[in-house]
Amino acid sequence: MDSYIASLRMAPEDEEAARRARDRWNAVAKPIGSLGLLEDAVVRIAGLVGTERVDISRRCAVVFCADNGVVAQGVTQCGSEVSAIVAGSIARGTSSICRMGAVADLDWLAVDVGLLEHPNVEGLVSRRVRAGTFDITRGPAMTRQQAVQAMRVGVDLVGELAGRGNRLLVAGEMGIGNTTTAAAIACAFTGMGPADLVGRGAGLGESGLARKREAVAEALRVNRPDPHDAMDVICKVGGLDIAGMCGMFLGGAVHRVPVIVDGLVSVVAAYCACQLRPECSNAMIASHVSAEPAASVLLDRLGLRPVIDAGMRLGEGTGAACLVPLLDMALALYDGSTFSDYGMRAYEERPQ
Repeated sequence: MDSYIASLRMAPEDEEAARRARDRWNAVAKPIGSLGLLEDAVVRIAGLVGTERVDISRRCAVVFCADNGVVAQGVTQCGSEVSAIVAGSIARGTSSICRMGAVADLDWLAVDVGLLEHPNVEGLVSRRVRAGTFDITRGPAMTRQQAVQAMRVGVDLVGELAGRGNRLLVAGEMGIGNTTTAAAIACAFTGMGPADLVGRGAGLGESGLARKREAVAEALRVNRPDPHDAMDVICKVGGLDIAGMCGMFLGGAVHRVPVIVDGLVSVVAAYCACQLRPECSNAMIASHVSAEPAASVLLDRLGLRPVIDAGMRLGEGTGAACLVPLLDMALALYDGSTFSDYGMRAYEERPQ
């Protein structure tokens, strides 16, 4: 394992705080466990932050923007120039995540970790590692050093945002071609084939889907990523946006800030993070299960249960943003009236 990743100090779960949070839920005037996965999410956050007094009032979506050389293989409906266009729209506050985030009282931040060209747009943060990755059908996407550098960007951003008072983060991405790199990583780790794990991304037709599957198969044949070495997989068939998000999940565990997992690309980044440092999983909250086939496979392997199943595949962190208002509503109840407030006898937990 690379020395930087090995040196990160992960916060262990505070089991006592998690227990107190569960006790609080059981005292709330409602049937025990009746909010299901939302109760589990609050308990998970309590265990990470070390207190049952859960506060997510300040939160931010971080959108890692990068380009992918594999676009040259015709695996997308549009060209790489769209990555920069959308990155600029996020910085301006006009993109999908911005409009949905405004409803969810969610701030957003666009970060260039590897666009081909950095748009001259106010608010777009430049943490560029390199100008896009290489075409994975021809060789490795990036060097090991570049992957670590992108991960460091993610870890550092969590620390910076936590320092500004953020208590919940959303992991988003923007990069044309990144469902191809994400699917390649999923195939490398699981041993499953492109026919099983490569989806249509932004809406490819049959011929485009066939090209995408061929590109993933070729990338795996050319690079032969080692599934027992997560960094090798990321470097050879991944992307800078995935590496940055991977660092964000690691940073969540370092800085005790929960990070909401979005769709396929975010799930792949979370999986990579857990392959590098398994203990970082306590900082992850699954939001939804993407329509992309690899997402549900990796969520199952991570042991993460998504709250929402709506067939979404928009990206940018939009699916994760949908979970934020649900968490707000759950916390409104969590902080609300108890059985004792009503003078009622509390419900008892019954064995199933």
